[in-house]
Amino acid sequence: MTATPDLGTARLASPDLLRSTFRRHAAGVAVITARGASGPVGFTATSLASVSADPPLVSFGIGTGASSWPAVAEAGHVGVHILGEHQSELAATFARSGADRFGAPTVWREGPEGVPVLDGVLAWLVCRIVGRVPAGDHRIVLAEVVLGDPSGAGRPLLYHQGRFNGLRD
Repeated sequence: MTATPDLGTARLASPDLLRSTFRRHAAGVAVITARGASGPVGFTATSLASVSADPPLVSFGIGTGASSWPAVAEAGHVGVHILGEHQSELAATFARSGADRFGAPTVWREGPEGVPVLDGVLAWLVCRIVGRVPAGDHRIVLAEVVLGDPSGAGRPLLYHQGRFNGLRD
């Protein structure tokens, strides 16, 4: 049975309503990386979206309180990495506050434009940041695809109900 919505007076919803609703929305898992002043930074994102094919643009959200935000706020380029279902630990590492995200066992290299590129992902892109749009306590980052490699093998990692999962047959 489906709940019938109360269509009464419009009012601002609570952050808990948004979180509870989006726990039911399965999302692909990406890691966004950038070169920071004191080394590489990165974070797990489920907000990655394709925006435009011509020019090729993507977007993602980042909280202004996130440890990676100062680097992303200043960076000219970012790395976008689509994770495979075999990479739930990598996703958890980049989601964990205070983690050594680029230490072992993370395998990465410096890529084009100095962007950290993660090994073993399904696909990666290097993108030039073209905009940072204020959105509440976040910024929506718009980035133009410069180059990448979509040839990684495997199936995508998903985030659903607060957990990392693979696709089920």
